[in-house]
Amino acid sequence: MNALPGRAVVSLEAIANNVSRLKAMAGGAGLMAVVKANGYGHGMVPVARAAMAGGATYLGAAQVYEALDLAVALGPDRVPIMAWLYGEAAPIAAALEEGIELGVSSVEALTRVVTAAHITGRTATVHLKLDSGLGRSGAPASLWENLVQCALAAEAEGAIRALGMWSHFAYADAPNHPTVVAQEEAFTQGLALARRLGARFELNHLANSAALVTGRPVAYDMVRPGIAIYGLSPIPEQASSAALGLVPAMTLESELVLVKPLPKGHGVSYGHIYHTACDTVTGLVPLGYADGIFRSASGRAQVQVAGRLVPQVGRVCMDQFVVDLGPGARESAGEPVVVFGPGLNGEPTAQDWADAAGTISYEIVTRIPQHVPRVYSGQAGL
Repeated sequence: MNALPGRAVVSLEAIANNVSRLKAMAGGAGLMAVVKANGYGHGMVPVARAAMAGGATYLGAAQVYEALDLAVALGPDRVPIMAWLYGEAAPIAAALEEGIELGVSSVEALTRVVTAAHITGRTATVHLKLDSGLGRSGAPASLWENLVQCALAAEAEGAIRALGMWSHFAYADAPNHPTVVAQEEAFTQGLALARRLGARFELNHLANSAALVTGRPVAYDMVRPGIAIYGLSPIPEQASSAALGLVPAMTLESELVLVKPLPKGHGVSYGHIYHTACDTVTGLVPLGYADGIFRSASGRAQVQVAGRLVPQVGRVCMDQFVVDLGPGARESAGEPVVVFGPGLNGEPTAQDWADAAGTISYEIVTRIPQHVPRVYSGQAGL
């Protein structure tokens, strides 16, 4: 039995179905399921297996160490894995030994990969990254030609295989924003230049979740959805998860550990930012900001207790928060609490909590720490 009276229940069936839905949106393109950050808080390895069951043709894990853990856990019966964040001390040689493909954003990174290839005697498979306008990783247009030329030289000596080219959008959740069109054009020009130099990329990829669900014509050879495979909308201002045909995979559950009456005007929790409006009954939920419940959502969120919505009141504490059950409430300690879920039964969603906290749904699910147990439902990929 779990010591903590809270758990994150993850539907593997939802993940597999979301991947299948997104793959259909991509037409004939392949699909990289991005499982970085421990599968966006859902659990990297179970998510990866469910994604493969749903038709994912690649797995993406940002950090090299994540990719190594994933490769070891999945074994040889897996789709290719790509990683793209690594520094001087990263275990690149070990990654090549496991067949992990690497994103390359600079000549310096390419040099580290080539060195690892010489050490291991293995040809490194790389995807050259163009900074098409995000201003983050990737070679800017001014350095792109040099990166391609250096990669072609390394390929000629057998150190690498330049399999693909990729980039990332800055503003794909606003599909008509000028930066989106500008980045598409920059990618087109960068690909044309690489081809003139002699590159024969087989796997070009640009579209993230937002670009995919908004129908941008940039599927190329592969798409790279992240948040959408977990059923959360990358464009919540424009379309909900349900409108996109996606089902959120995580439900955060707990229970009431204390129920008690409070008189009218009584302060609740630190700072007494909330006072009861009348004689009422309150309940205590044993999850707090140490468990991923955003303090910034204090007094702005709801949870579902025994099937009905009630407000969270007062400040969220490190390991607990209070709900106002209302006058005459009949709930007792042990009653089930749904903090957020898919919303199919009227419970709040991760997006609801994101709105309350002034953040994005990505942060709601990735902030659930590892001491909160993950429990998996469904058998997809297992």
